[in-house]
Amino acid sequence: MMARIKVITKPESNFLKVKCSKCSNEQIVFERCSTIVRCNVCEEVLAEPTGGKASIKAEVLQVLT
Repeated sequence: MMARIKVITKPESNFLKVKCSKCSNEQIVFERCSTIVRCNVCEEVLAEPTGGKASIKAEVLQVLT
């Protein structure tokens, strides 16, 4: 009897740790957000949806996989 092998694929999108350019707050955002993401401290726009990968308006510090 043959064993069944499950293939687990790597996700196509990641979470990003970003730094707000206005107040330097660090925040985690989804790479493919569907709504505008604002800074929790100063309300600056950090990411805008584009229908695919978001337009990131802040400095990306780290890609979280």
